[in-house]
Formats: sequence, structure tokens, C-alpha cells
Amino acid sequence: MKIIIVDDDCLVAGALKTILEANPDIEVTATGSDGEEACSLYREYLPDILLMDIRMKGMDGLEASRKILGEFPEAKILLLTTFSDDEYIVKALRLGTKGYLLKQDHTSILPALQAVYSGQTVFGTEIISKIPELLQSSDGFDYASRNISERELDIIRLIANGYSNKEIATELFLSEGTVRNYLSSILDKLQLRDRTQVAVFYYQHK
Repeated sequence: MKIIIVDDDCLVAGALKTILEANPDIEVTATGSDGEEACSLYREYLPDILLMDIRMKGMDGLEASRKILGEFPEAKILLLTTFSDDEYIVKALRLGTKGYLLKQDHTSILPALQAVYSGQTVFGTEIISKIPELLQSSDGFDYASRNISERELDIIRLIANGYSNKEIATELFLSEGTVRNYLSSILDKLQLRDRTQVAVFYYQHK
């Protein structure tokens, strides 16, 4: 797993590099200190995951995420910050980043990277509890108008509750391949990019 670390505190970046490279499956290919560097390093190395701070001088992590995901829609970005700021959480979700963790919860960083690498979206426990409230809207949504079937709506709800494709398959007695096909159909019908945006869409239109 190839990782790029971007943090404006060089001591933090160095410590993360040392911790992560203790795992033989992880290679930190580069480190940077701001959003501009994150963009250029991502283009140069095309890492499996970009682990990036949010608050940085110049271009912050959210703006860098927006630019990188605009150029590389499949990019896996895991945001790491000391601030559990509601506005940041909402922006991170809407951008389509793969996770948002607090630096204080350092023991969760390696498992989070492994989960993101396998295709999951991860958020720290403190942050997960906030998501429904932050994203919920009073406006209802007519899913039938987008040709979303009842089965697809079941899958949307499970995605919004943090289920992986494997867990959805078990819950609905489907194969993982069938779940992936349903997810592709949902993304197309709702004009969304990934499962994170599906969850955001669901809570915004609940």
C-alpha cells in the first residue's frame, strides 16, 4: 500500500511515516506540508491513499481534496485533523473523501487506512455519531422519480448506515456482485460518484 502524508507539522508527518512504515505492507512514498504540495505529489506518485491534514497554511486539505478528486475521481483521501468541526465534516463528506479521523485517535489510523484501501469509507466514532444530524434535511425526496426501486432504496439506506458491500449482501441475501451492480445503477440514476456521496444524498433528502 503506497501512502502520501501531507501535514504542515513536519514532526507529525515524520512520526506518522515512522509508525506506518513499521507495517511491512505500507510504503510512504512522499510527504508534504500543504495543499499545493498534496496536489503535485498526488499527480507525481498516484498513491493508493493520501493521508492529509485539513488546517494548513495556504491551500487547506479540503480545497486540495476538491482539486484532486476533480482530476482523479477515484482518489482515496483520508483526512486527519485535530478538530471535530461540524462544517469540516460536512464538507469532507460532500467532497467524496474516504474518511475523516481525529489525530487524537491515533490507534485508529492504521485500521482506517486498511479499510479505505479495501474500498470502505471510515469515520471516527465521535464523527459518525454526528453525521445524520449534520446532513439531515426536512425536505423529502421522491426516489421513484429517479427510477430507484425498493431494493435499491434498501441498499441506499444500508450504505447510509455504514454497511460494506459484503454486509449488505448478507443482510439482503444477495451476492456481492449483485450489490455492486445495484450500486452502479444507483450512482448512475442519482448522478453521484461513490458510496460516500450516496450516504450524504440519503441524509440530505431524508
